[in-house]
Amino acid sequence: MTKTALLTGSAIAAAFLSFAAPANAQSVGACLITKTDINPFFVKMKEGATAKAQELGVELSTYAGKIDGDHETQVQAVETCIASGAKGILITASDTKAIVPVVQKARDAGVLVIALDTPLEPIDAADATFATDNFKAGELVGQWAAATLGDKAADAKIAMLDLSASSPSVDVLRNQGFLKGFGIELADENRIGDEDDPRIVGHDVTSGNEEGGRKAMENLLQRDPSINVVYTINEPAAAGAYETLRSFGKTDGVLIVSIDGGCPGVQNVKEGIIGATSQQYPLMMASLGIEAIAKFAETGEKPEPTEGKDFYDTGVTLITDQPVEGVESIDSAEGLDKCWG
Repeated sequence: MTKTALLTGSAIAAAFLSFAAPANAQSVGACLITKTDINPFFVKMKEGATAKAQELGVELSTYAGKIDGDHETQVQAVETCIASGAKGILITASDTKAIVPVVQKARDAGVLVIALDTPLEPIDAADATFATDNFKAGELVGQWAAATLGDKAADAKIAMLDLSASSPSVDVLRNQGFLKGFGIELADENRIGDEDDPRIVGHDVTSGNEEGGRKAMENLLQRDPSINVVYTINEPAAAGAYETLRSFGKTDGVLIVSIDGGCPGVQNVKEGIIGATSQQYPLMMASLGIEAIAKFAETGEKPEPTEGKDFYDTGVTLITDQPVEGVESIDSAEGLDKCWG
C-alpha cells in the first residue's frame, strides 16, 4: 500500500476542484446504496450526496441494507437503479465480491458505478473508488498503539474486533493495516486471521455496531482475560467493547483503537474511552461521487484515481489526546471540529 502524506483540509479542497461539475445536470438520475441507514457514517454520506444532488439538479434515490452485511437488499437496489435509467450508482458494498456480477450488469447498461469507502474485489469491478486509504487508517492506529505501549508491545494481548464473516475489503484493509502498524508480520495481506503471532488472542465479528462489539469483546475476554489492546473496525464497535470491559472491571490498562472519526467516536477519544481513532470523510466521498456522475452524464468522462493509487484517496487523520513521536496526529478538540454524525 503506497504511503502518502496526510491531506490537509485545504489541500483536499484544492484537489477536488478538478471534479467540479456544471450545475445543469437536470434529469440526471443517480443512486446511493449504503450498508445501513443507521450508522452515522452512512447518514453523513447520504447527507453529502443529497446536498450535492440538490445543488447540481441531480435526481437522487437512496437505498440501504437492513443491517451491515445485508447483501441481497443491495443487489435488489442495483437492479432497481438499472431499471430506473440511473446514470450513476454510488455504493458501499456489504459483500465486495458477491456484488460484482450485478455491478457488471449495471456497467454493461451504461451506468457509471463508483464504490464509496469500500473497494470492490477486484477494485476495477467498479469504474472508480472514492475512499479513505483504509490500510493506512489501520496502520496509523496500530503504530500509535505500539508506540504507546513501548517495550510492553512485545508482550501485548490483542483482541481483533472485525466487521463480518464475509470479510469485505474495508474489513481486511483496516485489520491488516493495524497489524502491520503494530509490528506484526502479515501472512497473506488479503486475508484476515492467518497470522501466527502469539500476541493475537483472536478475532471476532461485530457487524459494525455496539451490540456486536459487546458480544465480540465478551467472547475474546473469555478466551484470554489479560487482553490489553483492542482493535475495532469502527467506533460503534469500540463503544460496545468498552461497555463489556467496564462490566468486567477491565478498563484500566486497556488501549482501544478504532477507525471512523464520527463525532460520538471523537468524543469518546476526548473522554478517554478510545485511545486513538483514524478520521475519514464520508460527506466528501459522497459529494465527489455525485459530481462525478453529473460530469459523466454531460461529457462521458470517468473520474481518475489519485496518482500512485488505484482509488481516489479522500484523506485520513489520526486523532488522539496522547500523541506519540513519529506518528502525526491531531487532538480531539480539532477532531471534533472536523467530525460528522
